[in-house]
Amino acid sequence: ELQEQGWVKILPNRGTFVKNPELIGTSGSAIEAFRQPPDFAPYFFRKELILDMPISEVPERYYFTDGTPDYNVIGAEELVRFYASMVKRKKKSDDFPTTTEGNLFFRDQLSYYLNLTRGFHLSRNFLLPIASREQIFSILSRLLIRPDDIVLVENLSYFLPNMIFSQAGAKLKTIPVDAEGMIVDKIGDQFRPGEIRCVYLNTRCQYPTTVNLSERRKIQLLQLAEQYNFIIIEDDVDFESSFFKEKGESLFRKNGGNRVIYTGAFGSFFDPGFQMNFLIAPQDLLEEGKKYLNIFGKPNFMIEKTLGEIIHQGDIFRYQRKFQKTIAERKELFAQLLLRHFEDQIRFEIPSSGLAFWIQFNRVVSLTALQEKVRLLGLLLPSNCLYQNKTVTALRLGFAHLDEQSMVTAISLLHAAYADLVGNID
Repeated sequence: ELQEQGWVKILPNRGTFVKNPELIGTSGSAIEAFRQPPDFAPYFFRKELILDMPISEVPERYYFTDGTPDYNVIGAEELVRFYASMVKRKKKSDDFPTTTEGNLFFRDQLSYYLNLTRGFHLSRNFLLPIASREQIFSILSRLLIRPDDIVLVENLSYFLPNMIFSQAGAKLKTIPVDAEGMIVDKIGDQFRPGEIRCVYLNTRCQYPTTVNLSERRKIQLLQLAEQYNFIIIEDDVDFESSFFKEKGESLFRKNGGNRVIYTGAFGSFFDPGFQMNFLIAPQDLLEEGKKYLNIFGKPNFMIEKTLGEIIHQGDIFRYQRKFQKTIAERKELFAQLLLRHFEDQIRFEIPSSGLAFWIQFNRVVSLTALQEKVRLLGLLLPSNCLYQNKTVTALRLGFAHLDEQSMVTAISLLHAAYADLVGNID
């Protein structure tokens, strides 16, 4: 009977075998072998070379980054404990209200936290949580930039927003940087009022050089924004890794958001699944920005609940202290190891913010050759850490992801490769 219904197949002298009905064709014909898609599509599709990322994979045991945290400092199990309690807790629906405007509980808690730690006086209505930095820059590019708009960035600057703004059709123009940050005088020298659409910069920890914009230049830039009618996009992603007790006022706090759109991160030292980014801007701009979250995806509701509870319970301050203590120790050790191995072959300043050092070599060497030599020694030096042109031979090396043993080994291997490279040149 089962054979008649098609469930089994009886083979003489071999036995009875159960059939897989999902593999049976409607015509009962023999099943063709499964074929994978071709390596190259037989049809046209758009390719964006602008969006190629310079980030390398990490196949080696030892590796540098351009400045990432050690996600083991704040164990994921602690964050999962908060998440599990949110899932299990039987609360009334109005305890964590959610509307088309998002998780109000988290926005209330985040605005409270930002007001307390950054000196803002901000209601939740001017705050938009967004899952990733890529989404923030993509939304801003759609809201602010039209083809051929001029966007000013520093001559050495962060590739991610540059890439996204360029893809949106912006013309990127560069402004040089010195020990005080962006040389703001150059804006007035090179452009006329009305020519510039916006200026993008990180005032606290310039990427990649780690310098911070001086107070004098902050005031000067805000004055120029009014006179020349441009917008400032202030990226304050490194606030949580700032070591200053007096962290200095952001452009946003000085200006009240009149000419400044402020972006930042919350929990950047958490496991990536528990991190959050945010945008602070006028309400009407945020209303338009929310529309794009219907395309890009809104932040996970339960993650927002969890992060809100971490703030509400006060644990965020305990996590922050633990993170700060760890990176302060690692930063000091990293500087000591650089001096011990390289001595006068390099120059650097210990950064006051961020998770990376800007290290300049005192002689010109090929950084791509150095990259290949360290690879042969089992150390990955990603391409986005290398900076070389006619005037600069430098590395941006992250330190916070390395524990003591890994840090000692990584710098030792880097110096061995450098010494070998220089020896071959001499």
